[in-house]
Amino acid sequence: MKFKLVSTTFIIFMTCFILGFSLSSWADREKINVSNTAEQRQREGQAIFRFDTFGSEQLWTDVLRLHEVIATVDAATALAVGLKVDVDALPKELVAALQAGQVDLKKPEVTVELLRLNAVVGVKGSVDEVGRLATIGVTCALCHSSVDNSLAPGIGKRLDGWVNTDLNVGAIMALSPILDDATKAEFKAWGPGKFDPRRHYFDGINIIPLNSPSLPVVIPPVYGLKGVGFETYTADGPISYWNSYVGIGQMGGKGTFIDPRIGITIVQTPDLVASKLPALLDYQLSLKTPKPETGSFDRVAAQRGKHLFSNKANCATCHQPPHFTDVLSGPNQQEPFVHDPAEVGADPAYANRSATKKYRTTPLRGLQQHPPYFRDGSAADLLAVVNHYDKHFSLNLTKEEKADLVEYLKSI
Repeated sequence: MKFKLVSTTFIIFMTCFILGFSLSSWADREKINVSNTAEQRQREGQAIFRFDTFGSEQLWTDVLRLHEVIATVDAATALAVGLKVDVDALPKELVAALQAGQVDLKKPEVTVELLRLNAVVGVKGSVDEVGRLATIGVTCALCHSSVDNSLAPGIGKRLDGWVNTDLNVGAIMALSPILDDATKAEFKAWGPGKFDPRRHYFDGINIIPLNSPSLPVVIPPVYGLKGVGFETYTADGPISYWNSYVGIGQMGGKGTFIDPRIGITIVQTPDLVASKLPALLDYQLSLKTPKPETGSFDRVAAQRGKHLFSNKANCATCHQPPHFTDVLSGPNQQEPFVHDPAEVGADPAYANRSATKKYRTTPLRGLQQHPPYFRDGSAADLLAVVNHYDKHFSLNLTKEEKADLVEYLKSI
């Protein structure tokens, strides 16, 4: 009997142990599967973000005919207007030649070769069998990626999500042979790091005027978006809404975008955008805000500035941690919480062209990486930002307090 009792106890123990181990293993496997699925989606999203043109060749090649012009532009000029080169896409021999100064960047053939190698960030070109640039399209990375300049200015490892503050989109578009002089002058006036997504839209056939005059805005970063909820200065919709709007109406991708609030109806088949939005969003939400570089701010002053931020300066009323925005603080998180332009001392002209007619509180993390500031770039540095709100809200900050606030903003 004693032997049977021990045996029975042992069997029960081993059964529970094995069952527990089995259940634990399946739970672990499920976690791994979920993790693998998330990683796979992010990899898919990364490929979309970096390399998918959504069929935008129909605008940049078929309509603007920019492939004809870019084929004659030397690499030095391309770098000068802010185009970036991914060093990881270059063969070792070419990297060595660049390091040795043996590549003549004044030759247009170098530009075509970089496009053939798929090394120009955000620009995809196809090169035919005789070395002629046949098509050009653009990707999300054109405006929302930079490089670390590790090989040379404009040539380095990708920094996805960072603003390409050097990119002169208007100057590039103004090279098109089909644009009239007035439109070219308008585009050229935008300057580096700016774009006007409300001036025109592309319906798959024609470039259609939407609002006038042009009101270019500073291109925003797309890192640190997780938990923010609504993209863009005016929070017209969630992040995938803006991805669709830009991917189709601005980049010239093939798909359907309809928003009667702003008077746009674009219907194109097949839709090359919609099915890619979930993976693209997953990748965007995975992009972390870069941490401030060591020594880039005064830590003691930043601590004083942090106290001011939440007290005398009252910044935290709108710029609520952890994301430093109040866009989700309304009664319904499906709707953005936004501010009247007059409330924050902003020009209403751009907001009036949006669906909300108001401005979202801009998240503050990573501010150091992308001056100038405000929608229109009217604040050259962070001190100009502080001065604006000091005046608008009659904060009566001292010179020292302003300096401390700037150090805190640099530390976020």
